[in-house]
Amino acid sequence: MTESFAALLEETMGESLEGKVVSGLVISVENDLAVIDVGLKSEGRIPLKEFAAPGQAAEIKAGDSVDVFVERYEDKNGDVMLSREKARREEAWIQLEKLFEDTARVEGVIFGRVKGGFTVDLNGAVAFLPGSQVDIRPVRDVGPLMGTPQPFQILKMDRARGNIVVSRRAVLEETRAEARSELVSNLEEGQVLSGVVKNITDYGAFVDLGGVDGLLHVTDISWRRINHPSEMLSIGQQVQVQVVKFNTETQRISLGMKQLESDPWEGVGAKYPLGGKFSGRVTNITDYGAFVELEAGIEGLVHVSEMSWTKKNVHPGKIVSTSQEVEVVVLDVDESKRRISLGLKQTMSNPWEAFADSTQVGAEIEGEIRNITEFGLFVGLEGEIDGMIHLSDIDWNRSGEEAVQDYKKGDVIKVKVLDVDIEKERISLGIKQLSDDPFADAAKEVVKGATVTCTIATVMDNGIEVQIGESGMSGFIRKAELSRDRDEQRPDRYAQGEKVDAKVTQIDAKTRKVTLSIKALQVDEEKKAMAEYGSSDSGASLGDILGAALSKAQAERDDN
Repeated sequence: MTESFAALLEETMGESLEGKVVSGLVISVENDLAVIDVGLKSEGRIPLKEFAAPGQAAEIKAGDSVDVFVERYEDKNGDVMLSREKARREEAWIQLEKLFEDTARVEGVIFGRVKGGFTVDLNGAVAFLPGSQVDIRPVRDVGPLMGTPQPFQILKMDRARGNIVVSRRAVLEETRAEARSELVSNLEEGQVLSGVVKNITDYGAFVDLGGVDGLLHVTDISWRRINHPSEMLSIGQQVQVQVVKFNTETQRISLGMKQLESDPWEGVGAKYPLGGKFSGRVTNITDYGAFVELEAGIEGLVHVSEMSWTKKNVHPGKIVSTSQEVEVVVLDVDESKRRISLGLKQTMSNPWEAFADSTQVGAEIEGEIRNITEFGLFVGLEGEIDGMIHLSDIDWNRSGEEAVQDYKKGDVIKVKVLDVDIEKERISLGIKQLSDDPFADAAKEVVKGATVTCTIATVMDNGIEVQIGESGMSGFIRKAELSRDRDEQRPDRYAQGEKVDAKVTQIDAKTRKVTLSIKALQVDEEKKAMAEYGSSDSGASLGDILGAALSKAQAERDDN
């Protein structure tokens, strides 16, 4: 009877412990199992891994007292089914529920990856960490976070379902807000801070200073030219920056990296004196020239006009290429505007100077016609330079438009050097100067005031064009100068090929024009007749006087 009562009591006690957490004594540790006595008629066995944190060894030995969860009393082998993990979970749930009510942070360890997120050990209770709640920014590699104790915020708990949802991001945002408030309150221009590159755009990079973002403009990243911030920065990179400007009202922060380095433009005039020759690297090519980096942070511009002595209308990209190492000469330095003007052609001999040294003005040379334009011929000369023959220097007697028809591109012709202007890079050439000027020779005989016999070449409404004697010179008699008598001042009275006498009234050597007058000759003859045959006051009629004078003049012309 006594034994039956004891058995019944023991069985009753076992039923009352089932589903509860009780304290047990470690009897022994064998074969990765801990044998635990919880005061029942048989012991329970718990795997050692339930006594250790994920990835760590269990620190348990015989004689230790531990809390365990009684799952059920005796299995088919007569053992009590115990669980240390469920005991810890029960303990954790009680503590977590209190922390959840107090909205306090909890400490946990990320130990596994599941669909949509990760599993977190909260001192025995397993919680779910959604992927979006891991960090403020997307995290590519969660490896460094796993196995490391860190704070979390409980977002949701459901004990009936055994669900716990936590957030690491909420903790970081709260910490970030605190840090932001402290950072902004102490922020001042010139301050040097450490930050992480958060985002990169075409115009710069946003840097997380620990709760607040600042803009690092592309021009403030480096003293040297960079086309895009990604050339020097990458997302997630740790950088040292200086607060360049801080607007307390908008809380906009402008940052700089180059300000932490010495300005390479200080004393640039002494480093790069005028006329100095230096090596550099072509960093950028534009329509108006090429930029050459002399050192990190210092660039100079080679204007297109300073790139070549001979290639005037060529794009800079046809002369140099990006990243090419070139030699340049310093032409000008403006330290205040941070500008250096460089020359590429100055590193080579000046072909215009070389031509002037080797060829005298007046020399006769040969060259090939490279181009024919509306204002003249361009002739190729030594040193890949061109000389120009103006239309007016092709022929003495014909117009340039008419004379240029005799030439074509590729013709090799003989020319005379008329002028060399090194500064303007111009060489003037002539073809007609290879022979004497017929006008100059004729002008020695045909002088102003002389009476000449002309042959009418062209009859026009405003006068007549004539050829003067055998000189080959052309002249013009205006309508008003055709006769002393107004009624006879008609060009249609004359015909082509007819000969007339006229007086030379004007010779313009520059325009090569001779002006004549029949009227002036008639006036001269009248005056001469009046002087030679007397005046009408002496009794002779004007007709008698002029008749005699004209008869004499005609006789003299007939004799000649």
